[in-house]
Amino acid sequence: MKFKIVGKYIKDLKFSIPNSKACLMLAKNIANYKINIDIKSNQVDKNILEIFTTLNLIPITDDFEKIDTKIVYATIIELIDKQIQKKDMEKIILIDVPTEIYKELRGIFVSLFERSGFKDIKISENVDFQKLYNMKKVQ
Repeated sequence: MKFKIVGKYIKDLKFSIPNSKACLMLAKNIANYKINIDIKSNQVDKNILEIFTTLNLIPITDDFEKIDTKIVYATIIELIDKQIQKKDMEKIILIDVPTEIYKELRGIFVSLFERSGFKDIKISENVDFQKLYNMKKVQ
């Protein structure tokens, strides 16, 4: 193993429904959203990184009142291998860490919807971060 997770926390959380009409229409309009995943990192110390995995819903049409949802989940890792190559570092940040924390991140996000009365929210239980990484490399 080239790293270990030393901490996790919710850095930012937004779950905003603008009004009762948007709330009542959400079940109907949920198909007008797509899930978006973004990953960024920040070096905290020589061998400590903070990786921010963001999950949010983005509207794909503009003809309805929108909700605003976003969770930024921070994962603090310590690099075990002191001589890690740039390519390996990229894979840790974009594949390994998100794969390890996604189930927990998704659970928190889905829980917000469920606790607001939306039981049928469909957010993929699994994300193939390796596939996303490979697709990004091709572009």
